[in-house]
Amino acid sequence: MEVEPPLYPVAGAAGPQGDEDRLGVPDGPEAPLDELVGAYPNYNEEEEERRYYRRKRLGVIKNVLAASAGGTLTYGVYLGLLQMQLILHYDETYREVKYGNMGLPDIDSKMLMGINVTPIAALLYTPVLIRFFGTKWMMFLAVGIYALFVSTNYWERYYTLVPSAVALGMAIVPLWASMGNYITRMSQKYYEYSHYKEQEEQGPQQRPPRGSHAPYLLVFQAIFYSFFHLSFACAQLPMIYFLNYYLYDLNHTLSNVQSCGTKSHGILTGFNKTVLHTLPRSRNLIVVESVLMAVAFLAMLLVLGLCGAAYRPTEEIDLRSVGWGNIFQLPFKHVRDFRLRHLVPFFIYSGFEVLFACTGFALGYGVCSVGLERLAYLLIAYSLGASAASFLGLLGLWLPRSVPLVAGAGLHLLLTLSLFFWAPLPRVLHHSWILYVVAALWGVGSALNKTGLSTLLGILYEDKERQDFIFTIYHWWQAVAIFVVYLGSSLPMKAKLAVLLVTLVVATTSYLLMEQKLQQGLVPRQPRIPKPQHKLRGYRYLEEDNSDESDVDGGGGEQGQGDCAEEEAPQAGTLDTEPAGPCRRPCPFEQALGGDGTEEH
Repeated sequence: MEVEPPLYPVAGAAGPQGDEDRLGVPDGPEAPLDELVGAYPNYNEEEEERRYYRRKRLGVIKNVLAASAGGTLTYGVYLGLLQMQLILHYDETYREVKYGNMGLPDIDSKMLMGINVTPIAALLYTPVLIRFFGTKWMMFLAVGIYALFVSTNYWERYYTLVPSAVALGMAIVPLWASMGNYITRMSQKYYEYSHYKEQEEQGPQQRPPRGSHAPYLLVFQAIFYSFFHLSFACAQLPMIYFLNYYLYDLNHTLSNVQSCGTKSHGILTGFNKTVLHTLPRSRNLIVVESVLMAVAFLAMLLVLGLCGAAYRPTEEIDLRSVGWGNIFQLPFKHVRDFRLRHLVPFFIYSGFEVLFACTGFALGYGVCSVGLERLAYLLIAYSLGASAASFLGLLGLWLPRSVPLVAGAGLHLLLTLSLFFWAPLPRVLHHSWILYVVAALWGVGSALNKTGLSTLLGILYEDKERQDFIFTIYHWWQAVAIFVVYLGSSLPMKAKLAVLLVTLVVATTSYLLMEQKLQQGLVPRQPRIPKPQHKLRGYRYLEEDNSDESDVDGGGGEQGQGDCAEEEAPQAGTLDTEPAGPCRRPCPFEQALGGDGTEEH
């Protein structure tokens, strides 16, 4: 009986032609190692490199979409919960039945104070937090604080609402500053992955050309703000699908309102104290808040799981190693840059116009004339107009960069002048279409403003060492503007429109003056970013030299050698088990061999 041949050749056994295969190379234990574990014969290095960088570019796009979706869900949940909470707490019957003499209006006023006043101190700690945690982890932490604010509404008490509102106020500027920095860094990384061959020719220490990432920055900022402005529409879903079923119609809520629009004073003077014809059940409120909490948790997972790091680990160490005192001072030192000084009025106007759209126009013109039940649809019109118009920022690919900003300012100027002379009548619906058109057009101007400003900052300040400082200054001034609007909420509507108009004119003039100075070749003064000091105690830096572009001049890797600068090289006949760094203590295995990691043969 014949033995059947094995299905597969046995490793190390002789082939059918003896000890050599068909190519004449030994096939047994004497076979060369390269033939067994060598590279794939059809391996194409250039093709594999192209595929690698294509995956990198897709990863960058994934990061931008995840950050945009996370920011949209976070802000939408926050606005929706705050809006629903304030409407419920405004109703006199709801307060008396649900909370008795707990003083809910006083708690709400302190909560709003915590949200609007706390960001004033954000300039002191935001850069330190971003450098300490890193851009991605700062985003995750801030989104978690927003989720904490949502969770405290399960048990509405002074000791839950007010502390969470203060924590939320502290997280506002760090969140949006890190978001702006993150989107700008993604555009720079996309440029690096798209032009990797040029980067290889120039060398790793060579910076890319100035403004080379600008086209990608325009696209990414348009994507981010198209998502972000949808948050105003997402915030109205609790109103549409839950709260509107409990609201009185406009004939009841507006029964004592006498004037609207430009003739109004404060916020809804004469508005009825009862807006709910039926009190919502506690079980239904818990379901709505649970849905909002789930969405906030989903936003946290998006940022945590899908957003990649903005910097490489060595870059993160470089950014921290300039010294915490320098990190604290650098936002203030950037005031010497005339470009930032000229853009400050635009930063302030950017905060004014968003809050005016959500409070001044939506309440003083919209709710005052067509009722509270149509507030959600007004803000949805604003949201959809702003989201669609965010892609108009792509006009900067073909037009001068000043065109989107000036166009948005011009549109807001026309709308503000029109609102000066318009006072809609209360409880009249035939002019409601005008409100929706104005809301959508105001959203178009807001989109051009936000997209243009963020893109401009990313182009003017493309050094990775100072981007977080610049976006911190931008969003801090926005927070200051929101605080001013909070203080002036009781002013007449004409005073609010006058402040808005003056700020807009000053901002546009100042910006055009900045562009004129840049065209004349005036060089701005920028504070020097100190070189990283990697040899300080507490750091475990992996390389001898400073990484990336932070120390192009060299010389940074020679300091801190101390007593180990004169170490002798290992002798020729020694076994070097591990490349020892300066002053490295021998491991126990090396000590057993001879105390210094060597063994004589």
